[in-house]
Amino acid sequence: MHEWLTDNAQTPHIVVDASVAGAQVPRQYVRDGKIVLNVSYEATSGLLMKNDWVSFGARFGGVAHEVRAPMQAVLGIYSRESGHGMVFSDDDWPPPPGDEAVPPSASSPLAGGDEPRRPRLTVVK
Repeated sequence: MHEWLTDNAQTPHIVVDASVAGAQVPRQYVRDGKIVLNVSYEATSGLLMKNDWVSFGARFGGVAHEVRAPMQAVLGIYSRESGHGMVFSDDDWPPPPGDEAVPPSASSPLAGGDEPRRPRLTVVK
């Protein structure tokens, strides 16, 4: 989604749940437990979006910060210009087998041997 937005001259923003363990974000910009981050190449330095983490350097109020967030903390991605994007629900986690960032818990569908639920994408307008 990030690549698509960038290729179409849109500015990608992600919404991160700052309360998730391992989320390293500038706390003074967190509102209601969440932070919106501009993840365009122009606004970030060293942007890495992997299957399990997002990390980059950025300036907030002129002060440099290193941002790092596990993918389970990313609640959605959208375009600043149009507001269109995707929201990720709790049903999207855990990821399909072979793509786990953390081992499944005993209560997860993967732990019981059942087939995982298919992820759902929601369009945000």
